[in-house]
Amino acid sequence: MGTRNLTGGYDSDRILENVSMDVFCGEVLVIVGRSGCGKSTLMNHLLGLLKPWEGTVSYRGTDIWESPERLDRARKRWGVLFQSGALLGSYTTIENVMLPLQEFTQLTALERRITALHKLDMVGLAEFAHYYPLELSGGMQKRAGLARAMALDPEVLFFDEPSAGLDPVTSHSLDELMLSINKTLGTTLVVVTHELDSIFAISDRVIMLDAEEKGIIAMGTPEELTTHHNDPRVEAFFDRKAVPVKP
Repeated sequence: MGTRNLTGGYDSDRILENVSMDVFCGEVLVIVGRSGCGKSTLMNHLLGLLKPWEGTVSYRGTDIWESPERLDRARKRWGVLFQSGALLGSYTTIENVMLPLQEFTQLTALERRITALHKLDMVGLAEFAHYYPLELSGGMQKRAGLARAMALDPEVLFFDEPSAGLDPVTSHSLDELMLSINKTLGTTLVVVTHELDSIFAISDRVIMLDAEEKGIIAMGTPEELTTHHNDPRVEAFFDRKAVPVKP
């Protein structure tokens, strides 16, 4: 999937201009940049939540906005973990995971429950299936949200600041889980984050956005952006502290 000459934003506020980028099958792509640079805006365009003012967003070689049917088919192949987890408080954990199965599949009630329990087991929450969101820790809520995002076996998983509000140990555990999903299932991951430790731990490739440029100012592996890039904005972002490079 990717964009070509994407220009867009909100109302009259132009956030992105002529942005062209690709997401390669099976990779972990991390989108970074300072606050207000358009990270979430770009992800919302990739998700089909925002229609481009100009340019295209494509998936499997076709423009997702070509028809409502194409957009609907594409969205069913994607999963999203929102920053808050976005669990429904009046539903148990397993009921939250079953929601997309109920809406988008013809599975029986028993099949939906078995599938949801399997997804919860994948994120280490099977024994908490009947807990309500408020009974879970922040990290557990993120895992439950991830199980729901995986309910339809998506080809691409999107993460919006997955480590937000988590302590370093829990954040590291979530990073390991994301990598495990990527490696064992071959799922493509697109991650918006500003956490340097996570960037170096999980990313195959990094795209850096800038608010003034309204687009991409750097692209490459974390090591390339750290050691072989002369743009002071890139250097300032990655020099906040020293972190090990992913092998």
